[in-house]
Amino acid sequence: MDEQALLGLNPNADADFRQRALAYFEQLKISQDAWQVCAEALAQSIYSDDHIKFFCFQVLEHQVKFKYSELTEVQQQLIRETLITWLQAQMLNPQPEKTFIRNKAAQVFALLFVTEYLTKWPKFFFDILSVVDLNPRGVDMYLRILMAVDAELVDRDVVHTSEEARRNTLLKDTMREQCIPSLVESWYQILQNYQYNNSELTCQCLEVVGAYVSWIDLSLIANERFINMLLGHMSVEVLREEACDCLFEIVNKGMDPIDKTKLVESLCQVLQSAGLFSIDQEDDVDFLARFSKLVNGMGQALIASWTKLIKSGDMKSAQDTLQAIEAKVALMLQLLIHEDDDISSNIIGFCYDYLHILKQLSALSDQQKANVEAIMLAVMKKLTYDEEYNFENEGEDEAMFVEYRKQLKLLLDRLAQVSPELLLASVRRVFNTTLQNWQTTRFMEVEVAIRLLYMLAEALPVSHGAHFSGDVTKATALQDMMRTLVTSGVSAYQHTSVTLEFFETVVRYEKFFAVEPQHIPTVLMAFLDHRGLRHTSPKVRSRTAYLFSRFVKSLNKQMNPFIEDVLNRIQDLMELSPPENGYQALLSSDDQLFIYETAGVLIVNSEYSAERKQVLMRNLLTPLMEKFKVLLEKLMMAQDDDRQMALADCLNHAVGFASRTSKAFSNKQTVKQCGCSEVYLDCLQTFLPALSCPLQKEVLRSGVRTFLHRMIICLEEEVLPFIPSASEHMLKDCEAKDLQEFIPLINQITAKFKTQVSPFLQQMFMPLLHAIFEVLLLPAEENDQSAALEKQMLRRSYFAFLQTVTGSGMSEVIANQGAENVERVLFTVIQGAVDYPDPIAQKTCFIILSKLVELWGGKDGPVGFADFVYKHIVPACFLAPLKQTFDLADAQTVLALSECAVTLKTIHLKRGPECIQYLQQEYLPSLQVAPEIIQ
Repeated sequence: MDEQALLGLNPNADADFRQRALAYFEQLKISQDAWQVCAEALAQSIYSDDHIKFFCFQVLEHQVKFKYSELTEVQQQLIRETLITWLQAQMLNPQPEKTFIRNKAAQVFALLFVTEYLTKWPKFFFDILSVVDLNPRGVDMYLRILMAVDAELVDRDVVHTSEEARRNTLLKDTMREQCIPSLVESWYQILQNYQYNNSELTCQCLEVVGAYVSWIDLSLIANERFINMLLGHMSVEVLREEACDCLFEIVNKGMDPIDKTKLVESLCQVLQSAGLFSIDQEDDVDFLARFSKLVNGMGQALIASWTKLIKSGDMKSAQDTLQAIEAKVALMLQLLIHEDDDISSNIIGFCYDYLHILKQLSALSDQQKANVEAIMLAVMKKLTYDEEYNFENEGEDEAMFVEYRKQLKLLLDRLAQVSPELLLASVRRVFNTTLQNWQTTRFMEVEVAIRLLYMLAEALPVSHGAHFSGDVTKATALQDMMRTLVTSGVSAYQHTSVTLEFFETVVRYEKFFAVEPQHIPTVLMAFLDHRGLRHTSPKVRSRTAYLFSRFVKSLNKQMNPFIEDVLNRIQDLMELSPPENGYQALLSSDDQLFIYETAGVLIVNSEYSAERKQVLMRNLLTPLMEKFKVLLEKLMMAQDDDRQMALADCLNHAVGFASRTSKAFSNKQTVKQCGCSEVYLDCLQTFLPALSCPLQKEVLRSGVRTFLHRMIICLEEEVLPFIPSASEHMLKDCEAKDLQEFIPLINQITAKFKTQVSPFLQQMFMPLLHAIFEVLLLPAEENDQSAALEKQMLRRSYFAFLQTVTGSGMSEVIANQGAENVERVLFTVIQGAVDYPDPIAQKTCFIILSKLVELWGGKDGPVGFADFVYKHIVPACFLAPLKQTFDLADAQTVLALSECAVTLKTIHLKRGPECIQYLQQEYLPSLQVAPEIIQ
């Protein structure tokens, strides 16, 4: 072997050596006999370097996985012998191999098993067992091979082809017949032999049993000698976690419901008499987490049995099973309330399913009611943050707690289905008690009290948030709690979690303020002062900005008395923070977007006259326009790249803020009705010069283009005079991406204003097409994926543009471009329909063609078009589906085929019998189609 290249296998080698090793590996993979060199190196232990041994196994793995069938019988025999020789050596070596080498070797064994077991190596396991006997190193390899075989056959994470799935089923069936009983016997011997003196091997063996239990005959494992041994392991500290997982797999195995109940019950009896149900005496949380998973598995198994028995009508057995379930509830509650969240989280499934049973029962016993209440109290307690939670810098532990809270929320929702009255009463009690003394209560308790009120909205759902009408008891309870929330002063609590929960809840129950509008000023002040938008925490300020915009939108007309006051108070928050003087604004530009939108909503939805609305909107937007002009001048003169970028970003924010205010308008409140057209036209006038700025083009163009999109939606024809010059600037030295983003703008104008923009479209049609063709014809490197994708997207945009023009009844825009240009455009559409393997573009092209045939294909169509139909469009309809790349298994391609058929149908409609005649006498014979098929 190339010793120099092998040096690069060491992870500490430098990049050149590593590159050389990789190239060498690729070379060996395609070489005919390199695997033999590697096999020899392994069998004779030529190399002592671990990385080289691993490398040799990788070469063998590639050979077995991809090129095994190319080998002769003798060569295949050599691979088998190499592996067995290597295995024999493991038991004699002074030191065991590193774990990563043993695992890779096990994978190669497993691949060989999958390939050879059914044909050449039916004694695979017996051969391995005869080599390893009870030697600890041999047993270690045997168990690793078993895990690797299981991974090949049943690993749910690996996607298998249907062929592989069939093969795996056959392998498992054959194993069950020929060797599984012997394998199970070997596991028993290993456990018996090593349970007291080699915990590592015992745990490995327990893992194997747990893995295989799911697909072998359960009676081989669920019998007295095995279960007794496993239960013995439950009281050995180093074994009990694996024993727990193994019992979990046994309990999880699908079986007859009555047998399952018996199995679970007998296990429970033994576990209980061994003292394992006394949770409070156990301080090993890792074991308890596994034990909780086991109890969860037993509970869910019993519930599945109960469901099946009810369905089959066996009420007596169902009742017995229900009693068995009820007997586990006390244990479940102990685990649910445990201070360790992993232990608690593992039992939630059982808890959830138990509540589902109660929901189905016609009446609950006192004990069941007590259970529901106990679960409710446990959930409330476990929702609480602990002291260690880091709010300022949330890491992995915090993320896990957030996930755990989501699980608890599902439990709370299920509790609400079982007993909504109880949930409401419990939350009300906790809420009132906590808020009466919030000043002296710890933050986590105050937060959870408000959180519970917040969660009730989803737990007790109503349509359109109408929590304060309908059911009187519920409406009164929620109204009382909301009143307490906004009048108690708890919004001033000095902890971010409480502050955020307050604002989230106020916004969720916005309908409360329709019932008691007198509280609106109190809440507005909380939003606007140091509790909300001016809070010391950026996280609170940011979230409040979003919630404030939702609050204002939802209150709509009730905001009228406060509009000008609010606008004055948020004025300083809307300042465009320039990139100089290191000034740290309170809100980020993303947060400011919400404030601008809120300001727009306040003005537009107010009951002011159009004149007053115009004045307020002008006051809002003029500072942006003035700042924009100054910053644009500064950008033109800026030398430094970073400064240019900072200025361009700031300009972009100004345009974005102005865009965002226009979101407040609607069909009921248009820009025109509010008297604001002129203000926005002034904005356009101010922003458009940025398009001719040679610096930071991408950023500036993107912002102004978005603003134009908004204006086309909001304004009427008064926007049209600005379009030609804007388009001219945007088409200057542009790239594929610029064009791709510019075309939707033209499509939007065309679709909205139709014939009004016909003169403009006729004028810019060819310049736009030249710009598109120029970019499409640019040479790109062969394997440059992103350039190819950009061109594909641009081609789609180009065809979408032609579709919009023809579909908006403006085919004259194309017709008036002169015969040569029209022909060029038509050929690009034919090319798009046939030559490019892009079904989305093909579909659009056929839509354009059928539209043009509909408009121009009659007797009075343009000169020469009928000729074009027969020479080019008809063949396109046949050639496209005949292409190799036309894949009918793809949904988009089916849509393209459907449009292709519509095109042929339209030709027939417009040209009549002449079309059939052409197909019969000229076109189909030219394709060598047999006359009987043509007829």
